Amino acid sequence: MKFLHTADWHIGKELGAFSLLSEQWQAFRQMVTIAEDEAVDGIIIAGDLYDRGIPPLSAVEAFEDMARIMNLEHHWPIYAVSGNHDGAVRLGAGREWRETTSFYLHTTLAEAFEPVELADTQIFMLPFLDPLDARIYYQMSDEESRDYTSIEAVMARIIPDLVAKFKPGKHHILVTHYNVIGTGNISYELTSETNSQVGGLKGVPASLFADFDYVALGHIHLRQASPTDTNRYAGSPVKFNTKEAQAEKGVYIVEVGDTVTVKWRPIQPVKDLIVIKGTFSEITAPAFYEQYARDGANWFSISLTDFPDVRNARGILTTIYGDIVEVNYVGQNAQ
Repeated sequence: MKFLHTADWHIGKELGAFSLLSEQWQAFRQMVTIAEDEAVDGIIIAGDLYDRGIPPLSAVEAFEDMARIMNLEHHWPIYAVSGNHDGAVRLGAGREWRETTSFYLHTTLAEAFEPVELADTQIFMLPFLDPLDARIYYQMSDEESRDYTSIEAVMARIIPDLVAKFKPGKHHILVTHYNVIGTGNISYELTSETNSQVGGLKGVPASLFADFDYVALGHIHLRQASPTDTNRYAGSPVKFNTKEAQAEKGVYIVEVGDTVTVKWRPIQPVKDLIVIKGTFSEITAPAFYEQYARDGANWFSISLTDFPDVRNARGILTTIYGDIVEVNYVGQNAQ
């Protein structure tokens, strides 16, 4: 079976004061082309479909159109979970009719124990949960609940119960949305969710997922944060902040058979995010700014190493560069 693994679409997100919807559509169209070229058997979306629990109408319409293109026009099954940015209850509405077209979107712990059964593969979909959700599902007593206040403890309870659902002779894929820690990212600085916790919850050790052939992860927006070779973050398809500005975006093509093969396919930004730094006089010099495509061709994050002795410095910069996401003063000693 061959799958396209993506995550963290965050439909409806803004970059500074700018909507990213156009860029998200452009990334999606590239994704569809990749899926066609690779002749995939399905699309995995590992959480954070939307950027907020109650997304704006424009975001809902965009995602529904994207889902229609994938699922109804191209007839690709979709295997998705809700992430910590999603409104799980709202996403869960309409599950029954969606699954008639092989659009599987799991938003509750109970659904995680209902794998999608393919000819040679079981796909488990475990959405983002708070430990309280697990304590309620397992109907824990107050005394028992004291041992299940961390996400690591909760996962240590859930994962063996998922593994118990394994059918011999089949491959096993898990789609989930957490901060997973392994040998590949034990010292990695998380740059996309601003801290080392997922939704306020500590990381989960990758060793818990050792029985799965492949774990399609969401939450961290950079693939470089993948904890192991078979536990991978696809990252977001669009750059969402300046810490991601230098990162290549894309998707994974995952083929699960006797072995697991993973191939990276990049997505090229049509409108890029460019980070520049210097004194006001330096970055307003034609020899400096003419090296960049401007006038709406790119976004700019500007870091000033001095306080400009002019009025309306941002207005001047906007006239030169066009779409400026932010202007920060970082000081002369900033690296």
